[in-house]
Amino acid sequence: MMKMLKLKAPAKVNYRLDVLRRRPDGYHELRMVMQRIDLCDDIDIAISDRPGIRVTCGRAGVPDGPGNIAWRAADALLKLSGQTVGIDIAIAKNIPVAAGLGGGSSDSATVLMGVNELLDLGLSQERLMEVGVTLGADVPFFIFKKTALAEGIGEKLAAIGEIPAVWLVLVNPNIHVSTAWVYQNLQLTAGKDDYIMPCFYRSAADICAILSNDLEAVTIRRFPVIQEIKERLLFAGAGGALMSGSGPTVFGVFAEESQARRAAAELSRENEWFVTAVKTL
Repeated sequence: MMKMLKLKAPAKVNYRLDVLRRRPDGYHELRMVMQRIDLCDDIDIAISDRPGIRVTCGRAGVPDGPGNIAWRAADALLKLSGQTVGIDIAIAKNIPVAAGLGGGSSDSATVLMGVNELLDLGLSQERLMEVGVTLGADVPFFIFKKTALAEGIGEKLAAIGEIPAVWLVLVNPNIHVSTAWVYQNLQLTAGKDDYIMPCFYRSAADICAILSNDLEAVTIRRFPVIQEIKERLLFAGAGGALMSGSGPTVFGVFAEESQARRAAAELSRENEWFVTAVKTL
């Protein structure tokens, strides 16, 4: 009998993204505050007797085979297991692609956790995170499953002690941004190391007080619409607005669901952008 799991892969936003320095290996040393949100991809994973790994998505810009990070996640655990079973993965994408929301990394993390369960591998969270970082810098965060201060390339994670649930309005202007291009065009500035990141946040205002993204200026120079979206979110009542990751998605922070849904409805009427109100996890 085929074993199956139906799973949710949540997106994320970065409340803070400091780029501290370029490392000798070409990566960048980062300091981030990362938060999962309830916008999720739907992932079905099935174990079968037909050997091989099959990934289907049917979304433009997302490969179906070995080029998909979820395929590579399944392959990594299948090799660790030594088993000869087949793995079939179906991904329904609800998270915009190349949007700064971590959709691919979350899919990969979810597949690692799901295959670990289906194959009865018994790998610890720490071991899954070790495998995950070989696939992508954000993958360990989604396995960690907590709002976190992330350092290193994103793999050194510490849980945030206290943070309120807030509502966010996500706005994506339907453009794709290359993370590699953003980092290549980033001009590093000194003096970020001394900043001490708070570990407790008691209100939406506390969250808004730390909003900062070193990558934002790079992306805005090429896509000025991101600055326009930030201004529209603030005009609609957001306590703060910021681009997530390397963009182009912008989020506005709202303390109340009603405010967020009203702002999302207004922005949806005015443009052809992807707009949705979400809650933090």
